[in-house]
Amino acid sequence: MDSNILEIKNLKVYFPVKGGLLPKAVGFVKAVDGIDLTIKRGETLGLVGESGCGKSTTGRAILRLIEPNEGNVLFEGIDILKLNKIGLKPLRKKMQLIFQDPYASLNPRMTVGDALNEVLYVHKLGNQNERKKRTIELLEMVGLTKGYLSRYPHEFSGGQRQRVVIARALAVNPKLIICDEPVSALDVSIQAQIINLMEELQKDLKLTYLFIAHDLSVVKHISDRVAVMYLGRIVEAAGKEELFDNPRHPYTQALLSAIPVSNPDSKRQRIILEGDMPSPVNPPGGCRFHTRCHRAKDICSKSEPETKMLGGGHTVACHFA
Repeated sequence: MDSNILEIKNLKVYFPVKGGLLPKAVGFVKAVDGIDLTIKRGETLGLVGESGCGKSTTGRAILRLIEPNEGNVLFEGIDILKLNKIGLKPLRKKMQLIFQDPYASLNPRMTVGDALNEVLYVHKLGNQNERKKRTIELLEMVGLTKGYLSRYPHEFSGGQRQRVVIARALAVNPKLIICDEPVSALDVSIQAQIINLMEELQKDLKLTYLFIAHDLSVVKHISDRVAVMYLGRIVEAAGKEELFDNPRHPYTQALLSAIPVSNPDSKRQRIILEGDMPSPVNPPGGCRFHTRCHRAKDICSKSEPETKMLGGGHTVACHFA
């Protein structure tokens, strides 16, 4: 069996920018602009970058919640971008999504029991009694009891709501879960509980995660490999220890320099990124990071760097890596 559960090749997602008296496309927001990624079966790949770099769009495009403009998304060898709705439905059970805001992703008019039951009903999993038994089992898996079945989302804390969302994602026994900043809306103490829960579930159920986040300390804790995204492109990817100990791209180095140090006596040289991220409607020529890079040379504005293999699965797109 192939060790890669997911392979993404040259994925592009463009959103039209409309203007004029008769609205027509006058440009495109290049949210995801030709990325390649692989996720091994049973691992957690962390996808990090600044807000607006295209992380969440990538996750939604993989599941076809947003239709990509170009590329291939191979799930267990099947290109899901070539499937129609009927062909895609069986794969929906194998790929699920945990949203960033658990309150917004739950129907406020449905009890937790109804929300979990609906997933099972739509996918025709079991009869009424079997579905009820399964909903209780799902709640217990995420640390809740059957007494919560009749409660509505507003009756839960943020951490409890996220547990419900995780239970809903697990209802159809998925193999891959896209985690779109699943703990960023939670208190730090609750974040740790949810991360530990996700790690336990991954071990018990043999799950694979794409973990999208901007908090590098969380990513370091849960991920096996990390990919760094900037302005719609992957600029560096490596195993967790290799990336944190030996970052080669200036953008990665700047991100890691911003992580708070637990020891007040230790010092770290902070790399300050000047200016804002350029517009994805009209990204800079050459290397997209050169307008903010402290190591930029003339070649960086003229030539786009190729992705280099540094060994051990470490890749970087930089002229001076």
